[in-house]
Formats: sequence, structure tokens, C-alpha cells
Amino acid sequence: MSSRGDHLNTMIVEEKVSWKNGLFFAEGLWRKGRGESGAVICHPHPLMGGSMYNNVVETIRDVFTDCGCSTLRFNFRGVGASTGNYDEGKGEQQDILSACEYMKSRGVKKIILAGYSFGAWVASRLLKDRPSMIHSAIFVSPPQKYFDFDWRGLEDTVGFMVCGDSDPFCDADDLKKNAKYIHAQMKIFPQTDHFYAGREALLAKYLSEYIHEKKLDFNENGVKV
Repeated sequence: MSSRGDHLNTMIVEEKVSWKNGLFFAEGLWRKGRGESGAVICHPHPLMGGSMYNNVVETIRDVFTDCGCSTLRFNFRGVGASTGNYDEGKGEQQDILSACEYMKSRGVKKIILAGYSFGAWVASRLLKDRPSMIHSAIFVSPPQKYFDFDWRGLEDTVGFMVCGDSDPFCDADDLKKNAKYIHAQMKIFPQTDHFYAGREALLAKYLSEYIHEKKLDFNENGVKV
């Protein structure tokens, strides 16, 4: 059992799960929702303390749980009980792919891929070659100043992006241009850096509004879960 952020007062019960990931094993925390949609949530940089227990990762989980969607947050290779070693974003693409396959094996038909920081970068690389594997993607603070992002091929795949106006790794004006290029909606957080400390409630609000607007919490028959 893990607690929610300050913006929510109840508890979310998640199941500890693991699955085969090529030559390795991956660990995650899974929660079954009410409908057919689910979010695979990708954490920040493994070499900078990133894991599935990150505050932004947990906020994303909270929002999708509130919307009735299934959630799967997981550790990239070399983090926690996930075996293997950091692979500079190459093997981590396979980690995301295996997490999506695991979610499908649990009955999820519509996958939303949510990546924060490093997780957004790895997701962007994977989706360039496999845009049809998901229903939509959400990127939180993609670190454009730290990693080389190639937005070509991501048009109409990434639906929503957010960042802070004081983020040293993600320039808000540059991200706004790229959001326009790929036809994504975007929100800029005032007086917010890369880490969202104390800003989790506002992040949850923006994410929830987008999910409801795009009906990501509806099943394939158009019924709200």
C-alpha cells in the first residue's frame, strides 16, 4: 500500500508485480481500474535518483486512478528490483515496451504513456518507431536542454505536455514551439522548477482536466468508467 500526495486524502492499494523483460526482470506497482484504459508511467533519470516512487510519478498515478484508469508504474533496468544496468536510453525503450505488453496482458486495451523528465525522453524515442502502440502520450518536463529530442514523427501522438517556467532542463518557450509542431496541448507552471515540490496539486489539476477533455477515461464504447 502506498499513500497519495497531499492533494488527495485516501489510500491507493497497488499490487507489487514483476515480469520478464528480455534477459531481465522488471518490477512495478499495478492497480486495476474500472475501465479499459490504463497509464504506463515512466520515472526520471536512474542515475540521478529517479524511481517509480518519485513525487511526480505518484501524482500522475493518483490522477489516473481518480479517473478510473488502471495504472502501472515501474522501475527502469538497474533501479530497485528491476535487473540489468543503465543503458543510456536504449535498453530503457525495451523496458517501456515490456511494461506496455504487461499492461495489455492484464486486460488494458487503451494505453496512455506518461513520461516525466528522462522517462519522457525515452518514451519519445520509442514512439517515433511505434506510434500505434499507444492511444496517447503525456510528457511532463521533457529535459530538452539535457537530451537531444527529435520531435519528428511524434505529431498527433503526444497529446499534452507541461513544464515549469523556471525549469533549468526544459525551456518553456522552446517546448511551446515543439508542442505546436506536434499538435500537442501545453501548460506552463508559474514559479515552478523541474521537480514540482509543492506543486503536485496544480499538476494533478492540469492533468485531470486534460484527461476529462480528451475522454481518456472512457471505454471503447464511449462510456465513462
